[in-house]
Amino acid sequence: MLFTHLADDLFRPLASPSRAFNAALLLHLHRRVMGASVEPIRKGELLAAIGDFAAGWTLGQIADDEAIPVDPVERRSALYRRFTESGWLVERRERYVPVVDFDPEARLLLEELSRIERGETRSYGGAVLDVLGSLESAVANPGERSEALSNAAKAAHTFLGHVRSLAGSMRKIEERILREDDLRAAFRLYFEDFVERHLISDYRTLHTRFNPFRFRSAIVREAGQALRDSLLIRALADSLLREGRAPDLAAAERAVRLDLAEILAVFEGLDRHLEVVDDIVARMERRIAAAVRYMDRPDSLGIERTAAALRAVGAAPEPPDLPAGLSLLRPPIGEAHLYGPRQRRAPVTVEAMPELVLDPAIEAFVNAKAEFRRRTTVTPETIVAFLEVKLGRAPAIRGSDIPVADVDEFVIFQRLREIDVLFDGHLMERYALSRAEGRVSNGWLECPDFTVERRGTGPETKTKPTSKTKTKTGTPAAPHA
Repeated sequence: MLFTHLADDLFRPLASPSRAFNAALLLHLHRRVMGASVEPIRKGELLAAIGDFAAGWTLGQIADDEAIPVDPVERRSALYRRFTESGWLVERRERYVPVVDFDPEARLLLEELSRIERGETRSYGGAVLDVLGSLESAVANPGERSEALSNAAKAAHTFLGHVRSLAGSMRKIEERILREDDLRAAFRLYFEDFVERHLISDYRTLHTRFNPFRFRSAIVREAGQALRDSLLIRALADSLLREGRAPDLAAAERAVRLDLAEILAVFEGLDRHLEVVDDIVARMERRIAAAVRYMDRPDSLGIERTAAALRAVGAAPEPPDLPAGLSLLRPPIGEAHLYGPRQRRAPVTVEAMPELVLDPAIEAFVNAKAEFRRRTTVTPETIVAFLEVKLGRAPAIRGSDIPVADVDEFVIFQRLREIDVLFDGHLMERYALSRAEGRVSNGWLECPDFTVERRGTGPETKTKPTSKTKTKTGTPAAPHA
């Protein structure tokens, strides 16, 4: 329970007549004075900070049930005692030097109060990417990063709570604006309290092609696939059990399934919450735009004067002599000046894709290109098939003895002299290439002669077997088929 860990008088400064000053001073000490300090601050420095802050407030704002001294030095001491006696500040000594720090439990409460005071502005894109990154990390490495799944579920739950409370906060601001008689105060409430504090920071991007919700489908897909993958759930559960975050395997699997189901439910049912937010934002924008349009002092007799002028013109026997610059066809106020409310985006119409019929000539051209690419591309399989046909049962063959029948065989034959380096030397595990006396001249190519020999058939490979070709008895293994 919260109140079992906090001091009994901790909330007394926040419920007193000077609660506004007390809250402002606590937040000032938390953010500016003691927030960035790793070590506790000295008492003299804290008293000076309290005195500097209190100098901008009147005695009526600072005064509480007890009297506040007028002297600045005595005033800061009285304020210091107010927070030490209520349990917010704790004083101790380090090497005979008095130092002050926040009470640990009070600091946690003050951090939440500071977050509430700053407002609930959130980034949709940041929240969605946070959940997606943690979920992908847990799925990719379930044995070591199962904690990422719990973090993703917490981030999704926190974000859903923000969206749920967003509509209520916006309604409260809307009621305050409607009750405000001063237009300047109403505008200040709208822009400061509504836009800066409660409206989502990247709200406008929700209606662009850079919509942060474009990653939502990836989250739904990842969570759905993980729920259907029993092996992944078992791996995550084993990790939870090994790290001591679950009492047994059944409880660990149940926790994993609950986290995945919560992520899936949050991002599948988020549209109805966003529709409520969109309705409130559209209504607020219409009212603010109307207030801006009619914020000038209205002329109550303007309509009567305009109607009287029109009646006088209509009753005249002849058209009046109007100035050259006056035109009734382009009045000063007309349809173009009327305010039009923002319309909802029209639903996207789904049209059937037309059936495309390719020209037979184009299909023949594409097939011809594919066939040409197949015939001119040399692969390990084509070289092996060519050599096995030419070798037959012979262990080796010279290049001058290899007949070349057509262009397809020539494309392969011209690459035989490079089989020791082709395809990262993969063919050298099966064939040995060596130079031979003489030259090859077959009508297709003229080059130095060479010999291609199957591995495991020559005298050299029989006397020096490699470790890759040895069997369990130490003799050469049969040639690779």
